[in-house]
Amino acid sequence: MARYRNNLPQLSSDLFLTDGGIETTLIFREGLELPEFAAFDLLKSDAGYKALEKYFHTYATLARDYEVGLVLESATWRANSDWGTKLGYDREALAHMNRRAIALLHDIRNKYETEKTRMVISGCLGPRGDGYNPADLMTPDEAQQYHRPQIEIFHDADADLVTAITMNYVEEAIGIARAAKSAGMPVAISFTVETDGRLPTKQTLLEAIAQVDVATDYAPAYYMINCAHPTHFASVLKIGEPWLDRIRGIRANASTKSHAELNEATELDDGNPLELGNQYRELRDSLKNLNVLGGCCGTDHRHVEAICKACMPLLWTHLSEEQLQIQKSPIDD
Repeated sequence: MARYRNNLPQLSSDLFLTDGGIETTLIFREGLELPEFAAFDLLKSDAGYKALEKYFHTYATLARDYEVGLVLESATWRANSDWGTKLGYDREALAHMNRRAIALLHDIRNKYETEKTRMVISGCLGPRGDGYNPADLMTPDEAQQYHRPQIEIFHDADADLVTAITMNYVEEAIGIARAAKSAGMPVAISFTVETDGRLPTKQTLLEAIAQVDVATDYAPAYYMINCAHPTHFASVLKIGEPWLDRIRGIRANASTKSHAELNEATELDDGNPLELGNQYRELRDSLKNLNVLGGCCGTDHRHVEAICKACMPLLWTHLSEEQLQIQKSPIDD
């Protein structure tokens, strides 16, 4: 049974972490091959399963140590039918990978969840096409039909919600929101933006969120921004504007480079974790409901820990003082 589907704890004011850039971490830091940038492909082998288990263990431990919540995002960003076909998966094999990805997160939650660290399992949906360059655009009805099979698998696998990551045009987001609603699943929609703070279609975030809300009768539980650096979108978040209340999550890139520059990069740009953490803290001045914090391309556990520290300074001060007292305490004979 899904534990939090009917009462998502991240809709409170509590702080929730999520992971960093799973694909860039596995490729550049773990030396693993991800064909078509598809992390789910690792699930076909025991060694790959263990690599993903190790990856999520890092963030589960981090959240537990800081006594904050955690959104466990499945490694299924590429696990839709178009990308699955490119990788040689038929419908049955792809469904198995999606179920296996959610089962892994159930195992992680069973091992690490505590009363102070609630862990929400999210089925991750990616765009049908390229996350950076919207092409072959679908209508909302086409997108609803296309994404519904994966959403139904997440539902039956007892995920708590679905999160659509790196949405680059609004019609696909509308279709996903409608499909999730019809399947009885909460949904979060995460848009990506270019260096001017607009979607790749040139639509503003305000317009995109408003269009999805109107078209779906406010179906998304909340919105997020991902795969862009804070300097790309901070200027469009005007303090006090009501639409900003709909944004609860940020998963920023480590790099200030544009999508086009990142596409051409051959080396990882992991930026500055401390600086990124401070930028997240500044974003909370504009986004009063911002409480789901993680990373995207180029980020790893160092960035997420820096973000956590920056956004919960009182707790970090307490922990630092406690550790200092332990270090000063005389050793008993």
